[in-house]
Amino acid sequence: MKRAYISVFDKTNIVEFTKKLTAAGYEIVSTGGTYDYLIKNSIKAIESTDITGFRELIGGKVKSLHPKIFAGILADLKEREELVKDDIRAFDLICVNLYPFSDYKRKDADIETLVKNIDIGGVALLRAGAKNYENITVITDIQDYDIDLNNISLELRQDLALKAFQTTSKYDFEIWNEFNARFNEIKTDTLPENETFYLNKIKDLRYGENPHQKAALYSYENQLKYEFLNGKEFSYNNILDATAALNIAAEFYDVNAAVIIKHTNPCGVALGKTLKEAWEKALDCDPLSAFGGIVAFTGKVDLEIAKLLTAMFLEVVIAPDYTDEAIEELKKKKNLRVVKLITPLLEYPNFVQKEVKLTPFGALVQEKDIKELDPETFKTVTKEKPTQEMIEDMVFAFKVAKHLKSNAIVIAKDLRTIGLCGGQTSRVGAVEIALKRVCDSAKDAVIASDGFFPAVDNIEVAAQERIAGIIQPGGSIKDPEVIKLADKLNMVMITTGIRHFRH
Repeated sequence: MKRAYISVFDKTNIVEFTKKLTAAGYEIVSTGGTYDYLIKNSIKAIESTDITGFRELIGGKVKSLHPKIFAGILADLKEREELVKDDIRAFDLICVNLYPFSDYKRKDADIETLVKNIDIGGVALLRAGAKNYENITVITDIQDYDIDLNNISLELRQDLALKAFQTTSKYDFEIWNEFNARFNEIKTDTLPENETFYLNKIKDLRYGENPHQKAALYSYENQLKYEFLNGKEFSYNNILDATAALNIAAEFYDVNAAVIIKHTNPCGVALGKTLKEAWEKALDCDPLSAFGGIVAFTGKVDLEIAKLLTAMFLEVVIAPDYTDEAIEELKKKKNLRVVKLITPLLEYPNFVQKEVKLTPFGALVQEKDIKELDPETFKTVTKEKPTQEMIEDMVFAFKVAKHLKSNAIVIAKDLRTIGLCGGQTSRVGAVEIALKRVCDSAKDAVIASDGFFPAVDNIEVAAQERIAGIIQPGGSIKDPEVIKLADKLNMVMITTGIRHFRH
């Protein structure tokens, strides 16, 4: 008779599976709560203590950790014959799932509760069974209870062993990650010596940035909650663009804001007294580039806004909420992806706290750029002082500049972008391009730059278009010359001491 060892925390379908095992000629050995559960459900089983001769020790912490259990799991065919001399029978199958440590991580569970939910015996059983995959079948996934017990091939045992190793690997990672966060939460001066990420595939995507590139979406520690209301699922590029849109929208989570993204760069951002006004101001920045764009809102989209959206071609609309009438209007565009953001925008910045880039030199890891801009810490370095309206435009523009590729220039007026340029190799070139997009609207507008101005040519170009003020990090050796020229031209200049390079 074959022998199976059963020890499961999650007892879903375990009665049906053990009945299947019994019908296939397996003798059932079990332990602790699993044994009691099987007996209660009229399943014939042997308690592991009857095999080992030892009762459960230290409050049940030690049950399966015994030579008679592990020798029976680890033995190969030749060794099994030797075990008989010591009154030890080998196991042909083990079925184990683990204490639900992940149910308690990053919640309000105290350390004692976390420690209690670290499985020891279950992990050891899975590793032993997986190691001996040539002779034993190891099952840890409830979905595998439907295997054909009379036709278990070596290939199947290999697949199940890989799943078991993956289970224990992920389990140990979750424990390490949780305790690393708890024990080092006050150590914020350096990044950890070891950085680890565990990703689970959610689904394959049609392709990556281009059709010849394979791509998939994976989950990690924290997942944004959202709901599709219309259209096809996200593509690889949609996800990148939606992320870029929400990154900016989250900067203005408590006001009416609209963000239009194209190829991860903003082509229009605005605040308004109403969400409709914010949309119209954002679209006015660059209506040509908005074609086929991704749009994010900070408030509820109503029917009036929805009609404006369906009047043009867009790829994605994402907002915290929609009226029923707005949803019906947006559904008229069959392919328009309409997404409801369930996670509050206030919480959005906390979901990704580190950025990782893989390079041939190694993996680069850095903290996310979440440095807050405080207007009270601004330093006005010119004789001319800003008005309150100018300060508000500068704060708005500098927050947007943070999300453009360097060199980034944002020209803003009345809490809306009127000229944007990012990803240029020359800062004065970026200023010139942004100003060309503004046309005749630059008078009394402000310029925000993600980095300092390294020369006076930037000021000269801005002055020619009657820019009223500039906000920039400062810190260049040319600062005295730049400030002197700004004074001569009666411009306002504010330095923040914060640089927002983005490569």
